[in-house]
Amino acid sequence: MSIRITGTGLFHPAEAISNQELVASLNAYVERYNQQHAEQIAKGELVELQGSSEAFIEKASGIKSRYVVEKSGILDIDRMYPRLTERSNDELSLQAEWGVTAAQQAMQQANVTADDIDVVILACSNMQRAYPAVSIEIQSALGIKGYAYDMNVACSSATFGLKQARDAIQAGARRVLMVNVEITSAHLNFKSRDCHFIFGDVATAAIIEASADKAGFELVDINLQTQFSNNIRNNFGFLNRCEDAFGDGLLFNQDGRKVFKEVCPLVAQMINQQLEKNQLNADQIKRFWLHQANANMNELILKYVAGKQAEAARAPIILDEFSNTSSAGVIIAMHKTAHEVEVGEYAILSSFGAGYSVGTVLLKKVA
Repeated sequence: MSIRITGTGLFHPAEAISNQELVASLNAYVERYNQQHAEQIAKGELVELQGSSEAFIEKASGIKSRYVVEKSGILDIDRMYPRLTERSNDELSLQAEWGVTAAQQAMQQANVTADDIDVVILACSNMQRAYPAVSIEIQSALGIKGYAYDMNVACSSATFGLKQARDAIQAGARRVLMVNVEITSAHLNFKSRDCHFIFGDVATAAIIEASADKAGFELVDINLQTQFSNNIRNNFGFLNRCEDAFGDGLLFNQDGRKVFKEVCPLVAQMINQQLEKNQLNADQIKRFWLHQANANMNELILKYVAGKQAEAARAPIILDEFSNTSSAGVIIAMHKTAHEVEVGEYAILSSFGAGYSVGTVLLKKVA
């Protein structure tokens, strides 16, 4: 009997934005801004904004496109954030709706029903509201008994969520549904050259249960670590209403260069520690499902771990289609390439992000 992931699910919205479209929007905004503020820029009172290019985005990140909840509002330079219709409290919220869709896929793959699940965890970077917990809304919509709660460890939420799921099962729960709903386009500053291309919108889900003979991925070992840093920060919160409730300074912000420099060695160190603890070497890991933030980061982490330039297939990249989907990225990578791992082979699921927070999960394909 072991605790294992027996099903995963994936949902993404219909609309997508290419780098070409995103760059055209940003550059149009930049051109207008610089023209409108030409006098202040000339006096040194304001800094001239810089445009971007498709080549810059792809070289810097590996991202080519992203799915978004609503496209026209993001590309409209008089708005530059999604247009969403407010729902009444009697309607299923947007985040819960996406979570239910991804959850139903995971439940079908795991061949379980609502009656088989005891716990629902919504683990993601941004919650649609403070309370009632969106996880409880998902629980209600699916008809699951037991309990549910929301948790946020930024981009590492999925690996931390798997730890919570394992703990719940060890404490007596039969099965846990973990959901990661990331509507990240709503927290992104599309006026920022450094950030506007980073994120996309998606929902994933996973079923975790104890079994002796059910196919899936055994949770062999989980390693978590946090250390405080302001290099990735989002200041949006209920206290903002006392000042500027919707200012650009309250959106996602990061110092990408510092993050790259500081996080890559930390993640590699944690993976290496996990391998050593479990008496494995990097060559025995069939797939590294790494956080989908930046293709260059993943390449460097894998080089640190393997001690050499590794085959690209060993660390699948879904950034080109989905961009950075925060906590959901590692589950997407697993969902799309799990079939490439044979029974008895190992994989590592590793997420990292704001906090800093890092989680690594050693998995073994079982039947």
